[in-house]
This record gives sequence, C-alpha cells and structure tokens, in this order.
Amino acid sequence: MKLTRRLTLAAFTSVLALGTAAPAFSADLIAIITPAFDNPFFKAEAVGAEAKAKELGYDTLVMSHDDDANKQSEVIDTAIGRGAKAIILDNAGADATVAAIKKAKDAGIPAFLIDREINVTGIAVAQIVSNNYQGAQLGAQEFVKLMGEKGNYAELVGREADTNAGIRSQGYHDVIDDYPDLKLVAKQSANWSQTEAYAKMETILQANPNIKGVISGNDTMAMGAIAALQAAGRKDVIVVGFDGSNDVRDSIKAGGIKATVMQPAYAQAQIAVQQADAYIKNKTVPKDEKQLMDCVLINADNADKLETFALKN
Repeated sequence: MKLTRRLTLAAFTSVLALGTAAPAFSADLIAIITPAFDNPFFKAEAVGAEAKAKELGYDTLVMSHDDDANKQSEVIDTAIGRGAKAIILDNAGADATVAAIKKAKDAGIPAFLIDREINVTGIAVAQIVSNNYQGAQLGAQEFVKLMGEKGNYAELVGREADTNAGIRSQGYHDVIDDYPDLKLVAKQSANWSQTEAYAKMETILQANPNIKGVISGNDTMAMGAIAALQAAGRKDVIVVGFDGSNDVRDSIKAGGIKATVMQPAYAQAQIAVQQADAYIKNKTVPKDEKQLMDCVLINADNADKLETFALKN
C-alpha cells in the first residue's frame, strides 16, 4: 500500500490561550498544538490552522508543547477533556508522540499531523509534511554553487529527536559529499535555537577561522549563525538556511544570509484543517496518510515574493 503522496504547493506557558478563548466545552472545537510560538515557523502553523478552522465555523483551542513530550501529553489530555473534534499537531518527537496520539484516537478524536512525521502509520488520520529531503537537496545545490564547489564549511543541525533534523542533514550530504573539495570541519546541534546557534557559531569560528560557509537545518539557527559571524566581522562567510521565514527573507535582501528553502508551513496547517473538517463531517479520509509538500528555493532572485512561508503571485 502506498503511504506517501506528494502535494504540490501552488503559489498558494502550560496551555497558551491564544487567538480565541474557546468555551469550556464546545461541540465544534478543533485543538491546534505546535512547538514554541517564538519560532516564526511554528507560529505560522498555528495562525494558519486557526484561521482556516474559524473560516469553517469551528472554535479553536491553540496550545504549545514547547518540544516537551510530557507537556505534549498534558495538552493532548486537555484537548480530550475539552471534547475536541480533531487535533492538529506538530509533534514533540516521533517516538514520544505515538502513545499520546493513540490515546486521542481511543477517545474518538482524530489527529492530523503537520511538519513532523511519526514512525507509525494507522494512528493519525493524516501526516502532512514538507518534503524535507527534496528541500535539503535544493538548499545543498545552492550552497555548492555559492561556495564555488570548494572550501571549509560547518553544519548546524536541529534537535536530534526530530526526524526532520536527520532527513535534512542526509539531503544536504547526498549532494555536498559529491564535491571532494568541500570539507566539513564542524557539525553541531543547536536544537533549532537561535541563541544556541550563536554560541556554537562563535566556538566553531574560533576553532576554524578559515571557514567559508555554514549550512543550517533551519532558519532560526541560520539567524544565530549570521549574527555571530557579523559580530566577528566575518561578512564573507556564506550562510544557507531552511524554512523560509520573513527574518531570513529580510536578511537575504540585505545581503546577509544567501539562501533558504521555503516550507509551506501556513498551507500545510490549512490543508490539515480542511482534511479534519472533511473527516468530522463525512468521515472522509485522505487517499494516503503520509503526504509530502515540496519546498521552494529562496534566494535574492525571489525573496521579494516571500511572505509568511508562502510565495506571493
């Protein structure tokens, strides 16, 4: 049975009560759960999902698990207790999420996952994720071009428990490793954090002053890296990110970060809500549980068209 389908993107603390305060119990409630909202990618997911849910007539309960598996279990319990009709979830780790999703399913609440996969099928109704491998290859190809196919570089990787971190790193290396004159001199996890990336970049730069480039697993870490490099007066170092945030768009336009790869975060979240609506109303399930949405390379040529993880016409 085919489990993966590709969707084409056409131009298109505890419980954090946001947006709308849902009633204590709502007959038409959709719970939206993501990692920390201080990351613009996760904020875009929450905003996109909430907007679509409201458009379709649902009350919403928007919560964050802050990448903490225990907190994720707590907020899913909250969604169950509030009688949610569906859960839209960007999860806190593939392995740690299965039991929580199964608990929701056993309570009659379908889960629609976005951004991050889990390692089991048949528990969530849908897993709608970016084609991280395809996107990483796009970013790596641009990085190789910017580097002139040679030079020392560093890689900043994401949270080890997040499957996306490994997939993106593999996609990068399946391209870059074909160029023997590109030398990886440092590879460190900054856990998707701008603050950690800044500190790691300072250390990497001290140990490798002849570094020419940095490829990052997300835009938040790329922003930390470019800040550390600029503070050290190293505006010559090439930095490439992954996500397609407005912050990196602005950095690209200002001549800082050179490129990123846009994930359709807002669209992913809205599609998940649309599929949840179809399931709630008609028990309609998507043809395939795992659905991939292609990423788009963003550089100086098209950065002007980028807005909140989507390309404007």
